[in-house]
Amino acid sequence: MSGNDKIDDDSVSSLPHGAQLAWGLVKPSTRGPKGELSVGKIVEAAVGIADREGLSAVSMNRVASSLGFTTMSLYRYIKSKDDLLMLMTEAVCDIQMPEESEGKGWRERLREYVETCIRLMRAHPWFTDVPIMGVPITPNNLKMVDWPLRILRDLPLSEYEKMSTVLLISGYSRFYGVMMRDMDRAIESGANPDSFSGLMYGGALRQLVTPERYPALYPIVAAGVYTEDDGNKEEAQNDFDFGLERILDGIELHVSRATS
Repeated sequence: MSGNDKIDDDSVSSLPHGAQLAWGLVKPSTRGPKGELSVGKIVEAAVGIADREGLSAVSMNRVASSLGFTTMSLYRYIKSKDDLLMLMTEAVCDIQMPEESEGKGWRERLREYVETCIRLMRAHPWFTDVPIMGVPITPNNLKMVDWPLRILRDLPLSEYEKMSTVLLISGYSRFYGVMMRDMDRAIESGANPDSFSGLMYGGALRQLVTPERYPALYPIVAAGVYTEDDGNKEEAQNDFDFGLERILDGIELHVSRATS
């Protein structure tokens, strides 16, 4: 916050303690030996545990033990686990936004945003396990909202349409990020990568999926498209690209109608 900004105390008090910490609106505890514990150290330790063992392994007690402190010591800095989770997502969303380039159109720049979101979810597999408790309200999380809005800034859309477009794009990012995260986890646990394409099940499904029982699915399976064993892999469009391009096409069509 700028030193000249005046903050309304009543408004600030409506924010969860974690958000107040993220904005620097409250002073963290200074009790205990100087420098031994801080909000930053607590959050860093919690993120490390979650990255290695998953979100279920994160508790105030576990984080305290990893730092060599009592659980009560942590509560002097962060009041609840919900506040800790908020600060964890805030920490990993500290991402450097790409510089604006005149040579890139809005479609390409939105694609960069989506790909960055998916990389974040795969790098921190626990991220999407954190329950959505409301709108983003912390600095870095809001930066992840501001980023696509900058891209849409000059399009002839209302403020509502811009925000709705961001929700659409971020929703696709989350969907694909969760799917890729789950595939990563399965492969790390020993799953055969071909189980995701269905390649290893093609022969069986071509016998079991009949036109009588599955009239619409049958021709897809019979052609080898469902299990990606149709011999045209080099011609097949990546599922991610296909879905994202159709969303971008829809946005572009909506924009064209707004200007016609």
